[in-house]
Amino acid sequence: MNNLINKRLKIAREKAGLTQAQLAEKLGFKDRQTLAAIEAGQRKMSAEELVRAMDVFGLDLDYFTDGFRLVGEGRFSWRADKNATEVLLAAFEHRAGCWVATYRRLCEWQGIKTDLLQAHLPLNERSAFEDAIAAGEALGAEWKLGDQPAITLDQAIQEHLRALVLYVEAPKGISGAACKVPGANAILINRREPEGRRNFDLAHEVFHLLTWEQMPPEHKEPIEVNHRGKGRHKRIEQLADNFAAALLMPEHALEPLWKARSDENINAWLNRTAPAFLVSAKALKWRLANLGWFSKAEQLNIHDAKLIANGRPAKEQQMPHLFCDEFVRRMHTGLAKGELSVRRAASLLELTIEDLAQLFRDYQLPVPFDL
Repeated sequence: MNNLINKRLKIAREKAGLTQAQLAEKLGFKDRQTLAAIEAGQRKMSAEELVRAMDVFGLDLDYFTDGFRLVGEGRFSWRADKNATEVLLAAFEHRAGCWVATYRRLCEWQGIKTDLLQAHLPLNERSAFEDAIAAGEALGAEWKLGDQPAITLDQAIQEHLRALVLYVEAPKGISGAACKVPGANAILINRREPEGRRNFDLAHEVFHLLTWEQMPPEHKEPIEVNHRGKGRHKRIEQLADNFAAALLMPEHALEPLWKARSDENINAWLNRTAPAFLVSAKALKWRLANLGWFSKAEQLNIHDAKLIANGRPAKEQQMPHLFCDEFVRRMHTGLAKGELSVRRAASLLELTIEDLAQLFRDYQLPVPFDL
């Protein structure tokens, strides 16, 4: 707990733009060295000193002591439309940060290792689109995703990247996000989006987790596939789109379908074929365009307004359960061990106690408390 307090004191000081000497004076310390020792974890803060710090910064106790929230750590990159304001994103980011921090804290208590060496792709902003495509194809082969990568991609992410894939209830306009957090990277997907968009968002965010250090993504990026941004941002997002398309639609699986097509209208063929990869027809169009397989006549005959397929037919699609199996199991174990209370768990997940019980049932887990 004291280590947490010390870290967050430093974060609060830096955010306020105070030097150690300035904050030491406000806290009534004789010299800067006392504060330096606290921030370095060499000295504990007394209860009285903590209360003074709360007064100085105008912060509540939870800011310094709550391990179930992110403070001064965690970087998010959101896929959202133009109607998703920064205020909306900030509010939802706080909620999402609590989920990720809760998972990380429970893993610590339960002896689950999460802070492993992070995999990365050897790509940068100067990489060719062909390099991103090759990386997507190679990753699909390495992870043995087969001819329909979208089916097992979320499981592969959690297995190979040790990153959470959380299917969440997100505000309208927010499609998903990549979250870079020490010890608990995550991808958030709006579970109410159409299947094709969910799958493309998931593959797109994998790219960001694998290239974050050399090409940090923007805090907010547009949802549209092959969007028309500007400069550096446009380049990174186009690399991510090319990677995602190649990962979800491997050439070895796509080529036989393309060669076997008849005189069927190209728009109808795209709509009929996209469900084989659980992607949208528009995503399939861009994949074929990047492969250079369209003739000029076919390109002229493609109309986005006619590309209606988005994953499998709606009647065959199933909305994912809330969160994910790994996350829910950590919560279940935490409750069974008394690491957090039922009310605390429900509050963190923003569920009623009855909904929390149903969440465990959805994952075939016994409800670890009495209703």
